[in-house]
Amino acid sequence: MKSVAKNWETKLLSIIYGIASSLTWGAGDFAGGLASRKVGVYRAVFYAEFFGLLIAVAALFFNHESFPSAEVALNSFIGGALGAIGILVLYYSLSVGQMSVAAPVSALFAALLPVVYAALTEGLPTLIQFIGFGCALAAIWLISQGDGGFHIGKLSDLKYPILAGLGFGCYFIFLHNAVSDPDALFWPMFLSRLGGTLLVFAIVLPRREPLPVPRDAWGIVLVNATLDLGGNFFFILASKAGRLDISAVLSSLYPGATVILAWLLLKEKISKMQALGIALAFLAIYFFTV
Repeated sequence: MKSVAKNWETKLLSIIYGIASSLTWGAGDFAGGLASRKVGVYRAVFYAEFFGLLIAVAALFFNHESFPSAEVALNSFIGGALGAIGILVLYYSLSVGQMSVAAPVSALFAALLPVVYAALTEGLPTLIQFIGFGCALAAIWLISQGDGGFHIGKLSDLKYPILAGLGFGCYFIFLHNAVSDPDALFWPMFLSRLGGTLLVFAIVLPRREPLPVPRDAWGIVLVNATLDLGGNFFFILASKAGRLDISAVLSSLYPGATVILAWLLLKEKISKMQALGIALAFLAIYFFTV
């Protein structure tokens, strides 16, 4: 009986942390959009990575966590770099006019890859969880679409959104593998952020992008960095508490939080497709809890 209660508690924690990750990342995505308008995409991404790295350093300083094994360190670093690639490729895809394709395709592949990986490494989920995954993946697809719906001119338009989604999906997988060590928490967060920061810096530097930020933009830049790292932190907790597929899929519901914030703060309309997606997201959460 105690074992069943313990398993239920662990499962519930994984779901709560996964939802917290999606809400935090969704708010961070909203803040990141505002930051990008003020300072440009590359500077917004660079400072999100850099200040997130500083916050992770502070967390390490106060927690005195032992340095992890080489395997944990490598998984964390590579995962962070691949996640940063996903962000940059997604923004590039958006910048070349693939908005109706980029968001839904990248979000779908980001969630789908960990589901396949978990099925191969952790075993198949239950039938109820399968139904939950179906609802969640449909929710991600619907929520990520704008008013214009999904329009694709040619198949080559899919390459950057798919690449971005695979980058995000690999981030989930590598971080999950890193935090399978029960003692690893803040070091994976720091090392993944270090990998992302170095990769973004290596891309921004040759472009000779001006790094100074207008004074009135620092607030939203710092909020973006804090929320983005917070999403990482909650995903790590969700991944430590439960299965990779459930953690990744719940975390990938972040577009729902972004859409709701845009509706509340910017008075942007929620389309019928997005409203249906949000309803399916709640249904998916229900299936994961039963």
